[in-house]
Amino acid sequence: MRRAGKERTASRGGPPGGAVAGPVLRAVGLSRAYGEDASLVWAVDGVDLDIPAGQTLAVTGPSGCGKSTLLQLLGGLDRPSEGEVWLGGRRVDGLGERALARLRRRSVGFVFQAYHLMDELTAVENVELPALLAGSAPRTARRRAAGLLDQVGLAARARHRPAELSGGQRQRVAIARALVNSPLVVLADEPTGNLDSAATHDVLRLFAELRSAGQTLVMVTHDERVAATADRVVSLRDGTLADDIRLDGGPRLPEGAGADHGAASPLGALLDWED
Repeated sequence: MRRAGKERTASRGGPPGGAVAGPVLRAVGLSRAYGEDASLVWAVDGVDLDIPAGQTLAVTGPSGCGKSTLLQLLGGLDRPSEGEVWLGGRRVDGLGERALARLRRRSVGFVFQAYHLMDELTAVENVELPALLAGSAPRTARRRAAGLLDQVGLAARARHRPAELSGGQRQRVAIARALVNSPLVVLADEPTGNLDSAATHDVLRLFAELRSAGQTLVMVTHDERVAATADRVVSLRDGTLADDIRLDGGPRLPEGAGADHGAASPLGALLDWED
């Protein structure tokens, strides 16, 4: 789907930059359109984005600006109308469905606002499931899942089902599940959107620990408290990149993390226009 008068720069041959040592995740001219003719809408429109290994990136913007669509494109949950997605030095937007599913299982961890845990499985079974689907031996998958639940502070809840867990506990299970296959990148879509201030504080501390461990993390958020833990904040407006801010000092948990966000900080000015 090409637009008249709007050229896209596409890399050809090997990985952009010529080496796997480049960005762990890259978007080149990334666009996604919905509808046809007069009803055509470009939810993501010509996004170029490089995300180095180990960086925590927050994506902000008003509701409907294309944040979640961008995350789905980067993670292979949706396919672009134009442009490219590169992961680990490999172009992935043109992969077949089976290859793309394998890529998502092994290289991308997803964390959603609504958790998406399987109600009939215990916490440890939810966490180990992606490892089993990726081909891990049951004993290895269980050991890895148990270790991750301990890491997120839920070892004592390993045998509990989601209905027996609080919202914050369910989100920590979801984060452990996202990490079980040691992904190249974790993509989190409004990960604190359903949490109270205390649970948000716990999740922010966990994300800060992941960054310290070198995990590449991309988070879509409306919340300044979440954005403030990032190395870098980009904002979308009408599907295009509007701002790109690098935060001095790297990720941190702001004082009074349970407080409402506002426009008093530099990030507040960026997020103040959000819905």
